[in-house]
Amino acid sequence: MDFLFNINVQFYLAAYLIGAIPFGLLLARSFGKVDIRAHGSGSIGATNVLRVLKEQNPALAKKLAAATLGLDAIKGAALVLAAMAAGLDSHVQWSVAILAVIGHCFSPFLKFEGGKGVATGVGVLLVLSPLSALVGLAVWFAVGRWLRISSVSSLAGLLAAVLASFVIHYGGLPGIGSHAPLILMAIIIIYKHIPNLIRLFRGQEATVS
Repeated sequence: MDFLFNINVQFYLAAYLIGAIPFGLLLARSFGKVDIRAHGSGSIGATNVLRVLKEQNPALAKKLAAATLGLDAIKGAALVLAAMAAGLDSHVQWSVAILAVIGHCFSPFLKFEGGKGVATGVGVLLVLSPLSALVGLAVWFAVGRWLRISSVSSLAGLLAAVLASFVIHYGGLPGIGSHAPLILMAIIIIYKHIPNLIRLFRGQEATVS
């Protein structure tokens, strides 16, 4: 058990467990008195919080969706910032980032179910590659305003962020000389969007109003 006293391991465990906190579920249950897993897409993310709660209380739905989005992003950013403050190297910082996203997507508190990982991914990327994150956010916003389909705008923003990273950091991400961590994160997020993609191809994916 000595490995548990290794600071890297401690950060890895913290990243997974803190990343796994389902803020959307907790906020919707506490303030909206509803289990969002049983409604809409069943996701614990901001989009489903908005979709499920807007019929009973549109104003509350917007507030809780915004809070969910913010908290999911903040938990990712805070974990990476903590790793930086502890003096951990870039490889460990990116590992913390990936584990935060994995925790959100496969939460042990939800029987290893979870959200899509987009907001948490944005949070860690804003710290580790802010220009790439800003490009992704701009595309996400533009596509979202145009199509009003959350999954499409999220995946478009993700693709834009990855491509921007290859342009901005053409020699690899700073400190590690590779884009592998970002690609792995993208694969996880795309995997979690497979049900959305299936509904999209069937013409059944809901829009966000």
